[in-house]
Amino acid sequence: MSAKAEHYDVIRKPLITEKSTMASEAGAVVFEVSIDANKPQIKEAVEALFGVKVKAVNTSITKGKVKRFRGQLGRRSDVKKAYVTLEEGNTIDVTTGL
Repeated sequence: MSAKAEHYDVIRKPLITEKSTMASEAGAVVFEVSIDANKPQIKEAVEALFGVKVKAVNTSITKGKVKRFRGQLGRRSDVKKAYVTLEEGNTIDVTTGL
């Protein structure tokens, strides 16, 4: 497998929410990442895919909720988010897509 494919396995998709939009004003971008990805892997993947310098990576895991589907109990999957803070002068336009 190529290195680029591994980076796409680490970073799933950018998250565009009200909270992530507020974070982008402070120079941060929010991505949904693989649940087993660590901070150095996330930093390397963002720098390689987008050609930017990363200052810091903060992560959080959101546990999946238990929901009903057609009367059956089901569970949403856990999601790991990465708040990637970029160095001054670096930007990523997440609206164009990966």
